[in-house]
Amino acid sequence: MSKKESTFLNMALALIVITLVAGFSLGFVNDLTMGPKAEAKLAKKVNALKAVLPEFDNDLVSEVVKIKTPIAKDSVEVYPAFKSGKFVGAAVIGASEKGFSGLVKIMVGFKPDGGIQNIVVLEQKETPGLGTKMKEEKFLGQFRDKNPSDYNLKVSKDGGEVDALTGATISSRAFTEAAQSAYDEYMKIKDSLTKSNN
Repeated sequence: MSKKESTFLNMALALIVITLVAGFSLGFVNDLTMGPKAEAKLAKKVNALKAVLPEFDNDLVSEVVKIKTPIAKDSVEVYPAFKSGKFVGAAVIGASEKGFSGLVKIMVGFKPDGGIQNIVVLEQKETPGLGTKMKEEKFLGQFRDKNPSDYNLKVSKDGGEVDALTGATISSRAFTEAAQSAYDEYMKIKDSLTKSNN
C-alpha cells in the first residue's frame, strides 16, 4: 500500500472541513444553551429586584422603562414598583466601565423620596479578595437608607462619604459612580414613574 503524498491542497481541504465541523458544532451548542442562559439571567434579575425593593405586587419585568443616555452603552433600565396601585420605589441599573478590570454593574433600589433601599452587584470582574468585596455587607451597608441628595456618593479620598475598600479604591470609585448614575437617572423620571400605574 503506497502512502498518499501530502500536498498543500490536501492540507487546506482537511483544515476547511475541520473548521466547518467545529463551526457548526459550536453554533448548535450555542443555540441549545441560549434559552437556559436567558432564563438564568432573568431569574438573577428578578431575585435582585426582590432584594433591592420593598414588597411590590406589579410585574416589574414587563413594566421596565428603558432610558437612552450618553453615559451608558445600553439603555438604563428602570423598574417602577407598586403595591396596591401605590408607588413604593424603583430599581435602577447603574454601570461604570471604570472598574479595575472594567465593567461594574449594580442594581439600586430607591425609595419614593430618592433614598437608597438596597444595592445588589449584578456584574463585576474585580480582583478577588479586594474589589470583589464590594458584594459584602460591610461595604454595601454604608449606602442603605442614605439619600444621595445629602450623602456624597464618592469615596472619602475624593471628598465623599464612602469608605473605599482597602486596596481597591478604583473598584470603589466605579461602584460609587454606578450608584450616582442610577440616582441621577431615577431623579430625572421619578415624577413620571409615580403616575404610571394609576
